[in-house]
Amino acid sequence: MPSASGTQHDPPPDSPARDPETPAPAPAGRASGPGPDPVLVAEREYLSQSRRFLQLMRENVLSLRALGGDPVSEEYLKADLYRRAEALSDLPGTPLFFGRLDYAGATGGEFAGERFHVGRRHVHNPDGHPVVVDWRAPVSRPFYRASPGDPMGLELRRRFGFSGGELTAHEDEAFSGAPGTTAPASAAPAAAVSRILIEEIERPRSGPMRDIVATIAPDQDDIVRAGPEHTMCVQGAPGTGKTAVGLHRIAYLLYAYPGRMGRGGVLVIGPNRAFLSYIRNVLPALGEVDVTQATLADLLARVPVRARDTPGTAQAKGDPRMAEVLHRALWAGLREPAEPVVVVRGSRRWRISPGELAALVTELRDRGVRYGAGREMLGHRIAHVILTRMETAGETCDDRTHEAVRRTRPVRAAVDAIWPKADPVRLVLRLLSDRELLAGAAEGLLDEAEQESIRWDPAPRGPASARWSPADAVLVDEASDLIERTPSLAHVVLDEAQDLSPMECRAIGRRCATGSATVLGDLAQSTAPGAAGSWPGLLAHLGKPGSEVRVLETGYRVPRQILDYANQLLGALAPGLAPARSLRQDPSALTVRHEAASALPGALASACEAALGDPGSTAVIAADDQVPSLTRALGVAGVRHSVLDGSVDGLASGGLLVVPVSLAKGLEFDHVIVIEPGRIAAAEARGLHRLYVALTRAVSRLTVLHAEPLPALLC
Repeated sequence: MPSASGTQHDPPPDSPARDPETPAPAPAGRASGPGPDPVLVAEREYLSQSRRFLQLMRENVLSLRALGGDPVSEEYLKADLYRRAEALSDLPGTPLFFGRLDYAGATGGEFAGERFHVGRRHVHNPDGHPVVVDWRAPVSRPFYRASPGDPMGLELRRRFGFSGGELTAHEDEAFSGAPGTTAPASAAPAAAVSRILIEEIERPRSGPMRDIVATIAPDQDDIVRAGPEHTMCVQGAPGTGKTAVGLHRIAYLLYAYPGRMGRGGVLVIGPNRAFLSYIRNVLPALGEVDVTQATLADLLARVPVRARDTPGTAQAKGDPRMAEVLHRALWAGLREPAEPVVVVRGSRRWRISPGELAALVTELRDRGVRYGAGREMLGHRIAHVILTRMETAGETCDDRTHEAVRRTRPVRAAVDAIWPKADPVRLVLRLLSDRELLAGAAEGLLDEAEQESIRWDPAPRGPASARWSPADAVLVDEASDLIERTPSLAHVVLDEAQDLSPMECRAIGRRCATGSATVLGDLAQSTAPGAAGSWPGLLAHLGKPGSEVRVLETGYRVPRQILDYANQLLGALAPGLAPARSLRQDPSALTVRHEAASALPGALASACEAALGDPGSTAVIAADDQVPSLTRALGVAGVRHSVLDGSVDGLASGGLLVVPVSLAKGLEFDHVIVIEPGRIAAAEARGLHRLYVALTRAVSRLTVLHAEPLPALLC
């Protein structure tokens, strides 16, 4: 019987959802030609049937009643049914399948002679027979991994071209030789590059990011299908698909390990809200609608962030030594017992001396418990000592007696005096405001200059009046974990990880302490003060030392001419990184123009108007402080545009978008116009890194306009 996983056989011949009759396979690389193509006609009819079956599946879920034993259970069931129905929503702008696999009949394997359409989600007909198998199912893996040297049991692999939700072309790749066996490397013929695959990669894009299920490469597939016990670090140059790989890995884990992922929870962390807006549609398109996406600022929003530290101060606060400074400051709040504890029970008085109390405190502290847990345990320890003495005296005690003693006023007063309550916000406020507390906690860790750089002067009156910075919020999160353990998730995807400070890594590591992570980034794009210098170091701060680092070396989106131009900066940015190679090339992809300063606004307006005449998205990227003057110039020239401000809806406006370079990371546009590279490079200490980011946001055309001299590395 077929299963819901979509890994079983196709419907029998008499099923209304059976595969279309097709002629003999076309030679590899052949696509549909002009005129009525019987293969394409049949596949389109199969697509229509698949859509009808998906609608029936959704209607079936919506028809179910939530019958629970109580109102609360019913509400949970209703929410679960709603999520299931949403996961079965059809996306009219995307076909349900993008490929087909024909298994050879001579293999004798489980799928011998079977045919499967591979798509974004499982679809079955009313009889339960799968008509589309999920791309994550084991039976679908040959679509991404089969090669002439290792057919993996296939006789034919078919790719479909599509526009919107309609199929427009097909391309067949026939496999010969002994299916399922691997030929020697020397005998394996080179696999031809699929024209349809290239066209899908090059297809103009506007709006949010799309999924890449139709174009996942073998090296990407290895990362996507890595098990939940593995933390994977992916180093990838622009255009290598690392963000898409991370999102597709989440989709795979939710499919293959639903119980584990569902119980623990999954989180995607992006650098800013504009980036989250850009990727927001990928997981829903894959049928996964219950994944939390947040920025690091969202996660650490315990204090209102209203200030920015200088680079030196931010680097000092982000240093891992601050974790020990906070630890010392917190535990310095413990006080030596000054008085005994005396508990009156009936006619008896039970006494614990200050020395005995000090021994209890020392034992708890030496165990390494968290501060809040230790405070709770101290009351129990005191009660236990008293109950032991009561039992020795012949009294009968039980759990109720223990709780009664623990809750007596003398015990509670002793705990408050010896082990005061701690608040993470007030702890950080005191540490950064009190010169003596900071000096004591930082002794031997931070020198005087470092202490002065992080100390607030004048000290704020209280938490509400403090001008908290992003780095301060990270310190508050660290302090909170020292007091009470931060809950861990099953899996965290961390994008643009190269910009994280060690303290930020610790904050994220706490959230996947018992789970795993997918760490994505590019060391050449490190722009933050104190950013990671190496992946092993970052992974150690994340609490995942020794995790595997994979390098994606092939660029799929950025043309070779653009990547080669930007790679001229690579030696100065990350000398240890090898330049990525691009799958695409376009001699007209790069234009570099020098203009007189007075002519630059007109040249910008002309370049924007020309770019807007082409399909796809267009962006102007410039130094942050230059954005206001550029928007005025475009307004004078009558060029309609909007400015990306980091908001969630900033990418939904369409048309021409002016992007401050500080918000460009992680985004991509078909045509990018970079203004004054020299100004971007000179704006900050890591300006060349910012420039590298700006130059690699284009996936079709890059125009560089400048009146000021270019950085020497680009000359």
